Amino acid sequence: MQNAKCKTATRLIFAFCILHSAFALSMSAHEIGTTQVRALFHKDHTYTNTVASDPQTIAKRLHGDPIAKHVFVSFNGNRVTPHARLTANGIELTGEIPPRAESFMWHYDLTFSAYVLTLENESHGATRQWLDGNTESAPFLLSREIIPPTRLAVIRQYLTLGFTHIVPRGLDHILFVVGLFLLTTRIKPLLAQVTAFTVAHSITLGLTMYGFVSLSPRIVEPAIALSIAYIAIENLLTTELKPWRVAIVFAFGLLHGMGFAGVLRELGLPRREFLTALVSFNGGVEAGQLFVIAVAAVVFAPKWRARVVVPASLAIAATGLFWTVQRLIAA
Repeated sequence: MQNAKCKTATRLIFAFCILHSAFALSMSAHEIGTTQVRALFHKDHTYTNTVASDPQTIAKRLHGDPIAKHVFVSFNGNRVTPHARLTANGIELTGEIPPRAESFMWHYDLTFSAYVLTLENESHGATRQWLDGNTESAPFLLSREIIPPTRLAVIRQYLTLGFTHIVPRGLDHILFVVGLFLLTTRIKPLLAQVTAFTVAHSITLGLTMYGFVSLSPRIVEPAIALSIAYIAIENLLTTELKPWRVAIVFAFGLLHGMGFAGVLRELGLPRREFLTALVSFNGGVEAGQLFVIAVAAVVFAPKWRARVVVPASLAIAATGLFWTVQRLIAA
């Protein structure tokens, strides 16, 4: 009798194990492939991690806990806390890549089955890791352009970019500065014009980059070309600085600042060092302008200045008018 009871108990336990295994396998088979994770590292030194899964299932498994309690994002082995939110497709995590970060690791405990983790440095090919539920990923190496630069590197980089935007790439800005110089070589009038131009383009460069001012390049670029022509034509009509000249130069400086901002947008600014990069770029622009004035002072020396002011102004005016028409047509 006792043996029969033991056999019956053994059979029940065996049946229970079979049923439990079948249930677990069916759960795993149902869930496998339904969770997909992607980690994308951007050139602006930020990252975006997305967990594609049923948001209702995720919400139930959270049990009211914050998402960050179940998602582990780390750089160089140091955990960080991303901004996390539930979306219609699952979870989205965003944040800034820490300075000197070289590797990334991922851990997620809201799934019970295996899933694919896709990792990608922006503009590079993606790699994939297959993770079993509650396991940590292998370290993923970040590409060099993804890693945030140091402040000193940002200053050096954007000073250079600002300078080279004037010399040698910014022919339109070079001609404008030369046009200012051609009116007079006396320090006070020249300083008044250059200061007005500097203050103005610094204002609109900052306001445009921070999103407070916006004007289409279709308007800005032809207007910059027209400002070059205007300054050169005025040089042909007067030989001394008039009171309105400084105000006009200031207004033109506002336009040129928007032009600088357009270039800076294409280059991109690091979020962590946004202000540092902005000020450095502007400093590079100023250095470029001073270099142009220094060269102009040598080229248009007083002893032969009278011979070249008129032909140089005519050439600058013609170039400015040509660019105006060309840019209007292109717009």
